[in-house]
Amino acid sequence: MSTLAHTMMTAARSADSGLAGPGELDRYHYAEPPGVDRVGAPVWDTTDAELGRVGRRAAGSRGRGLHGQLVQQLGQMIVSGDLGADRPLVPEEIGQRFEVSRTVVRESLRVLEAKGLVSARPNVGTRVRPVSDWNLLDPDIIEWRAFGPQRDDQRRELSELRWTIEPLAARLAAGHGRDDVQQRLGDMVELMGHAMAQGDALTFSRADAEFHSLLIQVAGNRMLEHLSGIVSAALQVSGGPVTGCDRPGEVSLAHHARIVDALAAGDGAAAETAVRQLLTVHPEVERVVPAPREH
Repeated sequence: MSTLAHTMMTAARSADSGLAGPGELDRYHYAEPPGVDRVGAPVWDTTDAELGRVGRRAAGSRGRGLHGQLVQQLGQMIVSGDLGADRPLVPEEIGQRFEVSRTVVRESLRVLEAKGLVSARPNVGTRVRPVSDWNLLDPDIIEWRAFGPQRDDQRRELSELRWTIEPLAARLAAGHGRDDVQQRLGDMVELMGHAMAQGDALTFSRADAEFHSLLIQVAGNRMLEHLSGIVSAALQVSGGPVTGCDRPGEVSLAHHARIVDALAAGDGAAAETAVRQLLTVHPEVERVVPAPREH
């Protein structure tokens, strides 16, 4: 096992147990187990202490400050539909309900505005924008949608997008032959193998995410590289065995290794095929890669 792989595995095991791992459905307050529909739509009034006491969650903030926590809360409520389109957001009311300062509210609304979730105009104030205006490629919005009422649509769309992005990236990456990246991809496969043998799903998922991110980055296409965050988000919010990447297994590991071998040989067609095989669901998995939809 290489030094890099050993270091990553050690770091993964010693991570703070309070941090949410990829795919954890308790990451956001309104998340329910798959298949459970939300009943009712609480807006501001709530008995949830975490919603009403954002400023007092130091121990459970998972590393987020007040500003980050409020962005999460408001973003979740907008994406889930609790705060519908064109609803006015009054900073004073938000500050009072969530017990945070005006500065925290103002900065949080600016972040949400940059994501396309809200708009602020003179004489109109801040209002929630319709879904058509959202930046749906923003990693935060991807995760909020994936753990809300739109979870099925979001995960299907992400799966379809990966089928578009990753095979092409692999074909392009085969022509670049960067030794340092080849070595790191190999390290990730080695790390995944050791993690799988020890039943360490967290380390496996982290190495898997880095593998796919590297694959896109080495393609030599800056626009594709810009989309690497989408693939990382897709892996984190998969929520179940949608592809071989989502569940450690010998077949999944073998496909990763074939990708590395194809890249080393400069064989773009083989690299593309290996990625498509990796993204194909194994027979024992009930859920399948979505077929083209009829219009």
